[in-house]
Amino acid sequence: MSRLDWIAVDWGTSSLRAWGIGTDGSVLWAESSPTGMGGLAPEQFEPTFLALVAPHVGPSERIEAIACGMVGARQGWAEAGYRAVPCTPLSPDLTAAPTSDPRLSFRIIGGLSQADPADVMRGEETQIAGFQALNPKFDGVICLPGTHSKWVHVSAGEVVSFQTFMTGELFAALAGHTVLRHSVGGEDWDDDAFAEAVDDAVSRPEKLAARLFGLRAEGLLNGLPAAAARARLSGLLIGAELAAARPYWLGQNIAIVGATGISGRYGAALSGLGVTATLADGDAMVLKGLIAARSNTTEIPT
Repeated sequence: MSRLDWIAVDWGTSSLRAWGIGTDGSVLWAESSPTGMGGLAPEQFEPTFLALVAPHVGPSERIEAIACGMVGARQGWAEAGYRAVPCTPLSPDLTAAPTSDPRLSFRIIGGLSQADPADVMRGEETQIAGFQALNPKFDGVICLPGTHSKWVHVSAGEVVSFQTFMTGELFAALAGHTVLRHSVGGEDWDDDAFAEAVDDAVSRPEKLAARLFGLRAEGLLNGLPAAAARARLSGLLIGAELAAARPYWLGQNIAIVGATGISGRYGAALSGLGVTATLADGDAMVLKGLIAARSNTTEIPT
C-alpha cells in the first residue's frame, strides 16, 4: 500500500484545503477547513495546518507540504514574491515558511506580476500550471472566473500577459450592499435574462450603470422577478467584462478554469458571442498544479 509522501495545500483568504499524496502519486485523503489566512495571526498558521492534517500524520512522521494561494501574501504565513511575466507559471524556487515543529517543511509557490498595466495574481498561476500539465500544447487564453476574474494569454508554456477584473466582487457588493439587494435575493436563475443582459452589456458597456439601476426600477414598476433580476445583474457584469477583455478572447483558443457554476456562465456568455471554450475544473487544476510544482522544485527536503 502507498504511504504518505507529501501534502498539497491550497490556502486562500477564506478556506484551507489539503490533499495527502502517496508515494505512488495517488491522493490518499483530503481535508478542508473554513480557516482561511484572512482570519489568522502569524503565529496561528503552523498550528492551524498541523491540526488539519493531524489525523493522517504520525507523531514522528516527516511532513512535507507545498502550498499555493494567499498563504503566500504579505499578510500570510510567509511572503512568496511575484515573478514578472513573461515567464512560466511555476518557479523551481519556493519560499520556505518559518516552522517550529522539526517534522514540518512548508513551502509556498510565488505569484506572478505584470508591470504595465499593473496587475498581480496569486494562486491562479498554479491552476494555469495544472491545465498546462494536461494540455502541454495549448496556446491561447485561459479565463479563470471568480471573485477576481483573470484573462491570461499563454504561449510556448509561458504566461505572456494577463488582466484582472473585479467582476465577482462587484456582484457580491451590488447584490448585498446596495439598493439592488431588494431585487436580486434568492438563488433562482433565469437563463434567458442572463443571455439578454450579456448581449446588452457587450454591445453597450457604457450604459452599465444605468442598466444596473434599471433592475430596481423594473422590480418596483413591472414586478421583475428576483430570478430574472439576479441573472441580469450577473449578465450585465460579465458582459461588461467580456467587452473589455475582447482583445484577449477574440480569435483565440479559449479555456475556462474554475468552479462548475461560474465557469458554465462564462461558457454560456461566450457561446452567445459565437465563441466555444473548453471548460476545466478549478479544483482538479490546482491539485495538478501543486503536483507539478513539487516535481519542478530544485530541492526536496529530507
